[in-house]
Amino acid sequence: MTTTIQKGTTMSMFGLDGAEITGLVRTVAPDPDSGSVQEVFARASWTGIAEPGDRAAGELVAALGAAGALTVLVDSWPVKRIADAASAGGSDLSAADIESALARWSPRLKSGVALVALRQAVRFAVRLLVPGDPAWPVGVDDLGAHAPIALWLRGNESTLAAAQHSIALVGARAATGYGEHVTMEATAGLVDRGFAIISGAAYGIDGMAHRAALASSGQTVAILAGGVDRFYPSGHDALLVRIVESGAVISELPCGSPPTKWRFLQRNRLIAAASQATIVLEAGWRSGSLNTAGHAASLGRPIGAMPGPVTSAASAGCHRLIREFAATLVTSAAEMAELVPGTEVAGIPDPAASLPCSTSARVRLIDALSPRSPRSVDDLAARSGMSIAEVQAELGSLQIDGGASERERGWILLSL
Repeated sequence: MTTTIQKGTTMSMFGLDGAEITGLVRTVAPDPDSGSVQEVFARASWTGIAEPGDRAAGELVAALGAAGALTVLVDSWPVKRIADAASAGGSDLSAADIESALARWSPRLKSGVALVALRQAVRFAVRLLVPGDPAWPVGVDDLGAHAPIALWLRGNESTLAAAQHSIALVGARAATGYGEHVTMEATAGLVDRGFAIISGAAYGIDGMAHRAALASSGQTVAILAGGVDRFYPSGHDALLVRIVESGAVISELPCGSPPTKWRFLQRNRLIAAASQATIVLEAGWRSGSLNTAGHAASLGRPIGAMPGPVTSAASAGCHRLIREFAATLVTSAAEMAELVPGTEVAGIPDPAASLPCSTSARVRLIDALSPRSPRSVDDLAARSGMSIAEVQAELGSLQIDGGASERERGWILLSL
């Protein structure tokens, strides 16, 4: 017996205004034809029904199409009927898989949730990307059934196109001055070599990678574990606004979704998949960045790790990657670039070898400044190894560039 799925009735079954849905879909995903409006709306709905990386959702959507998969869910098809339809579409989902999945999805099958997400997307000028879209980061397709069903983009599609040639820079949230320094120099060198920088916008290494990419006029992509309409962490709100202006912020979760521990772990797989190599610049023994490296390894992507002082607990995770997981030891942007197959690196000088004095002084001053604790000129001179006169001169230049601000108790570092 042939199973027929009436995909065209998806929106009406939700009891929603089809005209409004069509208008919203055409705003967030311009130029879909009449048939694909249903598919795009269904994919938007699925991003809120299934958690990121849900294999059953990925296989069902691949077998039946997003609209067809949503229809069988809304129509409450029996498990056997769904299994038969999925099998006919090439999926090997078992009845037990489907029964377990339905138990996860059913509590989220609420009319209007996708509508609210689409309205928020329009409000924040968010674009919905689906597989096959010119801006779709094709690397994530290597995740197979665990690939995102759709992606919500806030920023520039051109940045995602540039991200086809990219490296992920990740590391500890509680970064040390050493970690931030090597991240800054590595980022600048990779940008000079034409790489886009992908990271997760977290405090520490992630934030420094994004800031350094922006300061170097490079392309950077931030992948979030929650909706792109609610930036997280809140302390990086200004940084993420800057990334939206000249880069891209993406998520597989619909607008309004809060980040959770599970979603951070699943977000890491996108960071690894969207980039051509993953570099861990500083990480503790149990750092979450090791999870990103694990995803990269499972996808066959190259992994690099920056060594640190053997006495530093903040570098123990990098040393562990090198010792136990065969990560390549890297110490410069040139060595990181070599990890990407087909990258021509011969003859390209390492920027760190020819930094002018003013740039060197700025690097040392930035390393001495704190974004949270105001520090006096005397303190900055002691921390940086510069004279008070040099610190004062460089602070004035940094303030003009918007990188530092003087407060009542001293100077603080601003987002660069």
